[in-house]
Amino acid sequence: MKVVSSRAFNQDVSQAKRLARIEPVFVTDRGKPTHVLLGIDAFRQLAGQTETLADLLAMEQPVTAEPDWRTAARWMR
Repeated sequence: MKVVSSRAFNQDVSQAKRLARIEPVFVTDRGKPTHVLLGIDAFRQLAGQTETLADLLAMEQPVTAEPDWRTAARWMR
């Protein structure tokens, strides 16, 4: 866990973003933690999210899926 002051954060946001890829970065204001900067992967894990459709579409490698039509429910009309 890395701690940076809000002043240091404002002066070098890029450094804080680089650190957040490795571990959470706590931003303090007058010595008290006010914000936490997380990498997107850490946030998604914390939130219980998986890849979104936009993430899958943005991937360079194609994603293939083979649905099992035997267990799929009929569409309601």
